[in-house]
Amino acid sequence: MNRSHYCIIMAGGIGSRFWPLSRTKKPKQFLDILGTGRTLLQQTFDRLKKIFPVENIFIVSNEDYNDLILKQLPEIRKNQVLLEPMRRNTAPCIAYANYRIQLEDPNAIVLVAPSDHIILKESEFLDVVKKGLEFVTTNDSLLTLGIQPNRPETGYGYIQINGDRKKAIELNTSIRKVKTFTEKPNLEMAELFLKSGDFYWNSGMFMWSLKSIHKAFELYLPEVDAMFNEGMEFYNTPREAEFISKAYPNCRNISIDYGIMEKADNVFVLCSDFGWSDLGTWGSLYDTLKKNEDNNTISGLNVFTYNTQNCIINVPEEKLVVIHGLDDYIVVESDNILLICRKQDEQKIKNFVNDVKIEKGENFV
Repeated sequence: MNRSHYCIIMAGGIGSRFWPLSRTKKPKQFLDILGTGRTLLQQTFDRLKKIFPVENIFIVSNEDYNDLILKQLPEIRKNQVLLEPMRRNTAPCIAYANYRIQLEDPNAIVLVAPSDHIILKESEFLDVVKKGLEFVTTNDSLLTLGIQPNRPETGYGYIQINGDRKKAIELNTSIRKVKTFTEKPNLEMAELFLKSGDFYWNSGMFMWSLKSIHKAFELYLPEVDAMFNEGMEFYNTPREAEFISKAYPNCRNISIDYGIMEKADNVFVLCSDFGWSDLGTWGSLYDTLKKNEDNNTISGLNVFTYNTQNCIINVPEEKLVVIHGLDDYIVVESDNILLICRKQDEQKIKNFVNDVKIEKGENFV
């Protein structure tokens, strides 16, 4: 293992689109949502520690989840968990981690990865990461992992590659200059993206040298960079938490994609295919899980279905559930909350959560 290779795992989201299973007190990254015996965070850590020294893996999350993280990842030290007092999107969380890593190794090469993605082809993924780390070690560049799309997905962002389409792209090895980033498109646009062959899904995973990303922050998000630079004397000291608690309320709420990646001129994409899903919705989980003869995925020991197809059903093991006449639905019960929603309407779950929060308070979200 290369001691100059570092990893930032982002684990601060609340996973509201997986409500009611994912709740504010215990979001989806801390759940064994795939039924493997390991939570999504644990699976991410298990995967990455195969190529990164354990002591070089940092977890950035909300301060509410400190105990959960240390319990689920007993191999890491307390100072490897970077705690945010509030959510400010991905750019501030990465800037914070960058400065902590700089204290240990100013020449570090860094991977940034979300904590809640599915990787079905682990060996291919690890090979891709190694290829990417090698590239950013020798190039002043910001590299993202692009996933070859296999359907006109409207729930993902897209990356358009630059270059001659006549030049064949060998997945998991080809690196191309990025032409454009596009946020979640409508179905018609997604179909055009898929047909063109120029677009890849934005995985939200990035690689760069610490020097390259620092330059990018200084150029494109100077106010964010300056704010975290002020904490250099406090990091890794008893005063770090106090500094962060004062800095975050004044920090801009902005993603790394919008703040830097869409603006920089040295952004590249490694065209990949390693069985990736961002597991952002119940529908994406349904696509991943094994189906029975009626094309249903069922989590629960006492579920009876009749004339029911294409559904994802997740209920407590002790609950007896009878379902008749549903097609293409989400049925989830957790902690006395029952959700029944058409899969095609799953993007509305965030709205449902907001309504519940307004009408019933925090206890149900």
